[in-house]
Amino acid sequence: MTALLMVIGVSFFGNIANGQGEGKLVYFIPVEQEVERGLEAFLKRSIEDAEEAGADHIVLEIDTPGGAVNAADNIGKIIKATEVPITAYISDRALSAGAYIALNADQIIMEPGALMGSAAIIDQSGNAAGKKAESFWHAAMKSAAELNDRDPKFALAMADPDVSLPKYNAPKGELLTLNDVEANEVGYSEGSAEDRTELLEELDLASAKVMDAEVSVAEKIARFVTNPIIIPILLSIGSLGLVLELYSPGFGIPGFMGAGALLLFFFGHMIAGFAGWESILLLITGIILILVEIFIPGFGIFGVLGALGIVASIALGSGQSLQYVLVAVLLAVAITIGGSYLFIKLFGYRGFFKKIVLSDSTNSEQGYVSNVSRNELIGKEGTAVTPLRPAGIADFGSERLDVVTEGGYLPVDTSVTITKVNGSRIVVRAVNK
Repeated sequence: MTALLMVIGVSFFGNIANGQGEGKLVYFIPVEQEVERGLEAFLKRSIEDAEEAGADHIVLEIDTPGGAVNAADNIGKIIKATEVPITAYISDRALSAGAYIALNADQIIMEPGALMGSAAIIDQSGNAAGKKAESFWHAAMKSAAELNDRDPKFALAMADPDVSLPKYNAPKGELLTLNDVEANEVGYSEGSAEDRTELLEELDLASAKVMDAEVSVAEKIARFVTNPIIIPILLSIGSLGLVLELYSPGFGIPGFMGAGALLLFFFGHMIAGFAGWESILLLITGIILILVEIFIPGFGIFGVLGALGIVASIALGSGQSLQYVLVAVLLAVAITIGGSYLFIKLFGYRGFFKKIVLSDSTNSEQGYVSNVSRNELIGKEGTAVTPLRPAGIADFGSERLDVVTEGGYLPVDTSVTITKVNGSRIVVRAVNK
């Protein structure tokens, strides 16, 4: 009898467990590769899709080495503004900005062996950021930890090497990185899960319907293009390609490369939601003004306005700070100047400018003459038919010619001989008889 009751009990409670989350929807969103503005746009779109689909739970599958602080900060705001419960599932690593994103979720579950932490803020060169940026980041990490009643000292130890936690291999001078066991021990994770099946069981959603957010091809391009490292490279290729096209005959590879790089830059940022048509219009206006400066010199006014228009279009469309945009533009300008100089030195092309700047000369060596020099007339004798003062007309039998004396006056009927011919200028001298 007891055995029968045990079998019935196991069957009953097993059915309850199997029905956990039945009729509910879990939406999985990947958080992979570097954290940048493209990921921010993708997560915003994916969370909105999850809410529209009626998701009961959202899972962020995190595997990232970190990335841009401004993008992570914006992602944190998106997560906190979401009413649907969010779980951060760290499948491999959530370092730097990834740790901050995970801390903003309602709960954290880690795959065995996964890591979380090492969140010091660094600049574009890989060096420690300034005091102001560090202060902001430390406060942000502390606030994210306190959001779900986690001890903030561990979050600070992840971001500040001056916080000492030797028990967790983070003495002073080292950043804290927690594995799944340590994170659970200090209250930074709510458990471990080997895979999605265990994760859903941990969330009491074993029977829930699962949907995956899909990254479109356009969003993959946007994520690549919006990477802070890729932006100055695209700008450099774009500007160098277009400038070299001016020095090359026709429209060829440099022009296609330059135009393609700029189109890729603006297309990616439009997909990410940072660039609008106003950025494109500013870019086109800037290019037109620079062309006007080339053809109709305006003391540099059109050129300056054109350059400002192009920089403004990049600043509006990049989604980055003005300081970053200026550095990227200056880097692109330096590469363009250096590349153009080497190109001209090696190949000697002047292309477009050859069409608008006169460089050819008309000289007799190339067969260009303003008139025919009649050197066969030298030595021929004739008679002045008008006074030569010193110019006049002389008759040489078969023809009358306009002549000029060597400087003196000669009266009518003076016998003259031709001593020099230079184009249409025929010089004569009186003949002594």
